[in-house]
Amino acid sequence: MTVRTGAIDVVVNPYTPEIVAARPAWSKDFLGRKIGAGDRLPGTTIEEYLAKMDRAGIDRSFLIAAKLGPATDVNSFHLQVETVAELVAAHPDRFSGLVGLDPTAGMAELRHLERAVTEYGFVGAHSYPHWFGLPPDHRRYYPIYAKCAELDVPIQLQVGHCLRYDDARPLRSVGRPITLDTVACEFPELKLVGIHIGWPWTEEMIAVAYKHPNVYIGVDAYAPKHWPASLVHFMNTFGREKVLFGTDYPVIDPERAMTEFAELGLRPESATAVLRDNALRLYGLTD
Repeated sequence: MTVRTGAIDVVVNPYTPEIVAARPAWSKDFLGRKIGAGDRLPGTTIEEYLAKMDRAGIDRSFLIAAKLGPATDVNSFHLQVETVAELVAAHPDRFSGLVGLDPTAGMAELRHLERAVTEYGFVGAHSYPHWFGLPPDHRRYYPIYAKCAELDVPIQLQVGHCLRYDDARPLRSVGRPITLDTVACEFPELKLVGIHIGWPWTEEMIAVAYKHPNVYIGVDAYAPKHWPASLVHFMNTFGREKVLFGTDYPVIDPERAMTEFAELGLRPESATAVLRDNALRLYGLTD
């Protein structure tokens, strides 16, 4: 058996040409104009992305079957869990699945979560609080948290502010990192990952992760050279076991992310923990 030693990217949006064609018009404008990722708008085939991972030194990527808003919202987009499951099944040594969740969908969403984990082998859950207008500590998330704890899978939640995806419908930034403090107090067995570094409240995110054994930080969606110094210090010292590497592709290109990560000058043990070991431990993966 081949033993891999490269990085694990815990936040990746599959962005094949077929998926790009199915996404709403606002997403193309957002990525091209707001994010500056216009070169990625045509999409990336799975073969191209695997080659990109190889060049970057990334062994495994977590692919998100994302849910952007309730299904009744005309601006929403749901990537079907079956689509991601097929990608994972085709490359089980390179991909793992994360199931996107809608806290407004009731019991059906709990069955959706359980099916993704027990039938498709997904390793975790994911949700965007701002797309549903509900902060992470809202009661409508609580059944989802209970089910994640029962299934023993981590859930990723975007914290920090959200950008303007569509000028016709700006979304409120409901995901302050401090809201995870309440959730961690009430669900101490739940594995929580605050993704997108919590900016501009990154120190707030650090404080919550430092306080709670079950809270972690996902350093995705922002290029490493722009990470706050306090975050770099945290992952290099007393917080090295609480941080997970990610890109939020197509927002950040993995080759750029890995190059800039190396330039941070972290201690070897800190870099290994952030890039790989923490994800292996938290998501129950083996080499």
